[in-house]
Amino acid sequence: MFGNKENINILTALLAQHGVSKAVVCPGSRNAPIVHNLNECESITCYPVTDERSAGFYALGMALADGSPVVVCVTSGTALLNLAPAVAEASYRHHGLIVVSADRPTAWIGQLDGQTLHQENAFGRFVSKCVNLTEPHDDTERWHCNRLVNETLLAVKARGRKSVHINVPISEPLFQFDVGRLPEERVIKSIRPMLDIHAFRTHVVKGLLAARKPMIVIGQISQPCVEKEMALDAISKRIAVLSEPLAVGRQCLADLALATIGMDENYMPDFILYIGDTLVSKRLKAFLRKAGNAETWSVAEDGEVHDTFMHQAGVIDGALVDAIMEIESAVSKKGEDGNDGFAAQWLKLFDNVRERLSDHIPSYSQLAAVREFELSLANVKHNRHVHYANSNAVRLACIYASHYVWCNRGVNGIEGSLSTAAGFSLAVDGLVFCVIGDLSFFYDQNALWNTCLRGNLRIMLLNNHCGGIFYSLRGLQDSAAFDELVTAGHSAKAEGICTQNGVNYRAVNNMEELHGGIAWLTETESDSPMLLEVFTNPVEDKNAIKELMNKIKQP
Repeated sequence: MFGNKENINILTALLAQHGVSKAVVCPGSRNAPIVHNLNECESITCYPVTDERSAGFYALGMALADGSPVVVCVTSGTALLNLAPAVAEASYRHHGLIVVSADRPTAWIGQLDGQTLHQENAFGRFVSKCVNLTEPHDDTERWHCNRLVNETLLAVKARGRKSVHINVPISEPLFQFDVGRLPEERVIKSIRPMLDIHAFRTHVVKGLLAARKPMIVIGQISQPCVEKEMALDAISKRIAVLSEPLAVGRQCLADLALATIGMDENYMPDFILYIGDTLVSKRLKAFLRKAGNAETWSVAEDGEVHDTFMHQAGVIDGALVDAIMEIESAVSKKGEDGNDGFAAQWLKLFDNVRERLSDHIPSYSQLAAVREFELSLANVKHNRHVHYANSNAVRLACIYASHYVWCNRGVNGIEGSLSTAAGFSLAVDGLVFCVIGDLSFFYDQNALWNTCLRGNLRIMLLNNHCGGIFYSLRGLQDSAAFDELVTAGHSAKAEGICTQNGVNYRAVNNMEELHGGIAWLTETESDSPMLLEVFTNPVEDKNAIKELMNKIKQP
């Protein structure tokens, strides 16, 4: 039986009819009627998460896994505000969440009663649409309620795929579950526009093929795609392609390559196409900002101007994969009639860097741990997905990962990385690895406070007892606030957290233990999540990176 609140029944019916199949639900009394309905709906599976900060990222992880929007449902009050980081990250990743918040009746908002803060428009520009779904009393208000829900569920799949917010005021009594079936609701459909092939060929493809030193830069792409990667391999023989593991599933060494050449103008492009979202490498962005004479275009799913390199000429609104495939087709048709010396120059540089990287074996450090982990993935028999947390972890991935990397780079926050991987693990059958630093892990430790987790979640925690990345910022160590206040030095360990949450735990402190620990993490069959805690020293971590860079830069 469903509840007797018409606005909730209209919402539930339309969620199901729009194909929403997953909902992350948080505890509360005011949202209990919504949770009850979601649980009663056969086509929607509910996943309980107590901490709203974690719940939002759980929903994001599930959305990333299958490409479909996911509901996250919270009660009234500050519970809603805890979702803000996940809502923003999901919007910038183009995998928007459907936030459903219960609320008090409108008449009581701001009247010093419990949980009566202003919830409507709480997320501002981080959502593409926010509606207030008041309880209807006649056919006109029912029509209005239906239209608002339809509009919002279309918006989450529309241009840019940003998050949306449905706020649901609910009057008492709350708990009357006596409705036998959901209403049959009108469903409004929408057709997404395709890439304008003619405009793309005229303004971009033509410019790439005519340029003497053309370059394609690939930022973060939302999902791996074998067809796209094969096309980029073919393109890279004719056009220089610079990318990172967050875009393509092969070793992409743009940052290390640039470390060897500095601002050498021989490697500067004269035409740039930027595809995708954010780049990890500050070095790459600084390099391309010096290419002031290069005509620069971008393909952006949200159609917005993102003038990352400071000299953008235009933007094409469309699907990224469509653009890549169109370029590959144009390059193949052109055949050998073209100047590919610039592309060959970059390929040779990448080969040189790759050779030096493979010859270098770092001493025990976080760098060594990530290298060992990446090498071990060749022995993994199951399908696997690899998530890296922000800050130092993802930068190490950009050195060693030869596969597609999942990472919360929409707004680059360290919060929620573990919850995103945990949510992802609930939506796939293969192994899900999460490589994460200590500050990010301990901030998000409630991701493990969940009874639904399975043995496919595997975590490698890089613990050097501080924010180690701050050691790489020149001059910062001169501050008296460095150790205690900036790097957030601590003595925390994960063993107790793992024990209380039923997570298998193992610690390593040296290279010998590291070899055995990573084999344990990647090859063991388990019904429970597993965590390997790698203890290192931040100064030795910094020195290991310095030694690697010296090796790479050798003439």
